[in-house]
Amino acid sequence: MKQVANKDAVLRVAADEKWIDDSTISYQTNESDGYALEEALRMKESKGDGEVIVCTLGAQSAKTVIKDALARGADRAIHIIADNVNQLSPYQIASAIADAIREENADLVFTGLQSDDASYGQTGVILAELLDIPHATIVIEVDRESLSDSLRVKRELESGWYQWFKYQLPALLTIQSGISQIRYASLKGIMAAKKKEIKDVAPSIESLAGAQKIDKVYLPLKLKQTQMLGGGDARKGAVELVEKLKTEVRVL
Repeated sequence: MKQVANKDAVLRVAADEKWIDDSTISYQTNESDGYALEEALRMKESKGDGEVIVCTLGAQSAKTVIKDALARGADRAIHIIADNVNQLSPYQIASAIADAIREENADLVFTGLQSDDASYGQTGVILAELLDIPHATIVIEVDRESLSDSLRVKRELESGWYQWFKYQLPALLTIQSGISQIRYASLKGIMAAKKKEIKDVAPSIESLAGAQKIDKVYLPLKLKQTQMLGGGDARKGAVELVEKLKTEVRVL
């Protein structure tokens, strides 16, 4: 689960133009990660056993994400402490998470589809590859009654199409936002969260050659350019327009 800037926060580009200025903004749990947690909790409740372990990679401030998850019903947590997370590639992040959770031997790993800030949508997929387990992306429904040594899930495809597919366990699912109704943390849950384990670990992030990095963050310039085509001749203007659509816009 990832900590991201609040959706209502006013975002400004930092002075070094590498990321946003986060000195005055508030944070929240990444939306699709919240739905991933909810699916994990419902899976545990439907089976009546097992445990839900939350893993977060981020600075000390990310503890709020962990505590909220524990208050909602997660059993324990792993916090991979790392600053400047925005400077890490999805591969580096997935590598650190894989090292932190591998010994848990999880039957199911739930992640959000993508983060609300960078929106790469790659961390969960790479994590599955590093753990050497099958994965399903854009999951919009989980058949909890089918869970044994396999699990049926419904995936969203292109152009309004969907797919039911059976996955052998262990497996990883990236969850789409809106899959269910997220529960609120109860007072009882908040009090119980204070006694639950949060394990702090140092990330094992290697300096990867060729790892991607952000060169610059900027606001797009708003430019308006008007071109007159055909010099008043509608037929000639239409010919020029078609040519521009072919060679410049490339939609024909």
